[in-house]
Amino acid sequence: MSNSATARLRDILQLRFTDLFASLPAHMLEPISPASPWKRLAKVLGYAGLRLVGNLFRPIRNPEQLRGAVWLYVVSQNNYDSLHFLREALPGSVLVAGQSKQIGRYNGQVNRLSLRRKLLYYGQFPGAYFGLQRTEGKRAWRFFDLIFNAVGYYEVYCRALRHYQPRAIVFANDHNDDARALLLAARACGVPTAYMQHASVSTNFPPLGFDFSLLEGQDALDKYRQCGPVAGRVELVGMPKADAFLARKNQRPNVRRVAVAINTLDETEAVAATLAHLLQEFPDLTFTFRPHPGDRRDFSFLRQQHPQLQFSDARQQSVFEFLAEHDALVAADTSTHLEATLLNLASIYFRFGSHGVAEDYYGYAARGLVERAHTLPELSAALRRYQQHKPADLYRRAAYYNATLGTPDEGHSQERAVRLLREWLAGQT
Repeated sequence: MSNSATARLRDILQLRFTDLFASLPAHMLEPISPASPWKRLAKVLGYAGLRLVGNLFRPIRNPEQLRGAVWLYVVSQNNYDSLHFLREALPGSVLVAGQSKQIGRYNGQVNRLSLRRKLLYYGQFPGAYFGLQRTEGKRAWRFFDLIFNAVGYYEVYCRALRHYQPRAIVFANDHNDDARALLLAARACGVPTAYMQHASVSTNFPPLGFDFSLLEGQDALDKYRQCGPVAGRVELVGMPKADAFLARKNQRPNVRRVAVAINTLDETEAVAATLAHLLQEFPDLTFTFRPHPGDRRDFSFLRQQHPQLQFSDARQQSVFEFLAEHDALVAADTSTHLEATLLNLASIYFRFGSHGVAEDYYGYAARGLVERAHTLPELSAALRRYQQHKPADLYRRAAYYNATLGTPDEGHSQERAVRLLREWLAGQT
């Protein structure tokens, strides 16, 4: 494999070779890339045999015309929630995903790009592996299954772009392997690209490399500047997916209903211990437990231990619908803190466990967006304060993260984003 091809694959896999990714806890890393090389090999064979060969016998019949359209490219349910409003606002736009990509409850509502020809490029794997071994060392061996999975994406997407000739592509993800491959293919094929931020960003992300980027606020821009050179035009538009809820900020003067949101980084034992503590300490409060939509752990034991605990299915209920039913949030490293603060919930940062991967990953506690509790007694004390009095202006803390907050455009981020995208698209013709 040539040096340029190796560099391209390294770009596609950028996040996979960071210290952050390598240090993920075992329970989180195992389903992505197993620790055992034999399991990684089995995963590679299963991916090629079941998914890609299986795709050969599953014809794609897209309900919409992809040729010449504006593609809204999604890689998850959260991506769909962030971009679907553009489907109606931008004539000639279609929602697109990879052939077998799981988009949660929206699986049947997106058009699909064929990945059948990806099989033709796996002969590149040995060259790709040894090329990345020179730059990434032992991590190439540790993540050889991810290298294998990434091979061929770029070539298949280049072929798709030449065939369909989309007018432009709007992304909501800039760091997943397939999204980065499509971005690089778009550059090579001369297809204009735009980016709609869908969640808080991290300084571990790749440099911002789109022709036009719509970011939520100054926080995102400052972090992307730390990631590397910022390419293209950037506009700060606020959070479009929050528009419908900003007029319904929580005005309750005290806390009665508490949301507890976790992600796959959070340790099961610590989550269970925290919930047991809170339910015992606050029998007069209502607690709702919500795992991340990508979390496949079985938490049914919590229902048996705590019949009074309520549950929210993140694959069925949007985050804003969930938060609108509560007065406070307890969570660790998740952008749900920002969404909760925007709705004037009392949000408390509390780590479920002692893993060393993330420590105030998004900087929410450091910047004062949310209060931090280091121990269960501190968490209880914070909740008791909010139980007695919850300020009516907590949402103002989010202005650094949401550029439209407190401006005439507050609650109109979708309109602003659509207007700017229309102007940008008009300039591409």
